[in-house]
Amino acid sequence: MQLSLGQIAELVGGRVIGNPDLLMSGIGSLDDAVAGQITFLSNPKYSEKVATTKATAIILPPGANGFGKNVVETRNTYLAFAKILTYFTLRPKPSTGVMEGAFVSKDARLGTDVSVYPGAYIGEGVVIGDRTVIHPNVVIYNEVSIGEDVTLHSNVSIREGCRLGNRVIVHSGAVIGSDGFGFVPDGRRYFKIPQIGIVVIEDDVEIGANTTIDRAALDVTLIRRGVKLDNLVQIAHNCSIGEDTAIAAQTGIAGSSSLGNNVTVGGQAAVSGHIRIGDNIMIGGRSGVMHNMDQPGVFSGLPAVPHKDWLKSMAVYSKLPEMRKMIKEFEARIALLEKSSQ
Repeated sequence: MQLSLGQIAELVGGRVIGNPDLLMSGIGSLDDAVAGQITFLSNPKYSEKVATTKATAIILPPGANGFGKNVVETRNTYLAFAKILTYFTLRPKPSTGVMEGAFVSKDARLGTDVSVYPGAYIGEGVVIGDRTVIHPNVVIYNEVSIGEDVTLHSNVSIREGCRLGNRVIVHSGAVIGSDGFGFVPDGRRYFKIPQIGIVVIEDDVEIGANTTIDRAALDVTLIRRGVKLDNLVQIAHNCSIGEDTAIAAQTGIAGSSSLGNNVTVGGQAAVSGHIRIGDNIMIGGRSGVMHNMDQPGVFSGLPAVPHKDWLKSMAVYSKLPEMRKMIKEFEARIALLEKSSQ
């Protein structure tokens, strides 16, 4: 399959500098691309490689030096790369239907062109939309609803009553709708609170491998449209994650917390329970959010504070051993002065 530079420019919203009729057969990196491929520059520090790349054409930001090569100029070269790579590599696969070794309950309703691989289990009352793919050893409990063009990779578990929208991707080992961590102290023991709510995942969400999203105690744990969750993320019961929010690996969101739209959370961060985080907020990796955040900005540290304040604190922190030594010297001098004045 090939695309002309003119077609590529149309695909990425750019313009051609050079021959728009040149045909490209694929995309490669600046170092590894060969003749007939297009490459891209997303980091200015590698701009000298534009002159030496063997690619036939290159995607560049406006004003960048193309060294006489054929260029597709666009503002977001990394986004352009993603779109072109998607075009060249992702193709719909033909439906396999329900393969031998899969179990599908008699009253489950499957749409057209659904693929169910061996070892999968689909329970009673399940509804699955068109062109959805259920990979091996996926377990779908009773009364689950799954939309169209969904992909559930191997060993995913979707617990009873949960609802997934369209074009959702869930990677291997993820668990949707496990019980929330709800217990009441009963003397020296704990009494389990039944978790009778569900998880609702809206359209265009992607959930990483071994991520867990707990069902609500009574109502809904909600993952809104366009959310991207990395591997090993924990979302506790009754949380709400706003649209187009991205959460990196090993982050934990405690129960009944809500994140707004376009929030970014770095890896290994933690959000305490019943916390509210507003729209357009960035939380640095390994930060701890222990209070509500309403104003857009970047926050870091434990507890999380504005990033500039955290940088100042870190500058002081690195000097603490030296400062401790100085304080001890001052204490010794003061003690000597006090002794000599007696």
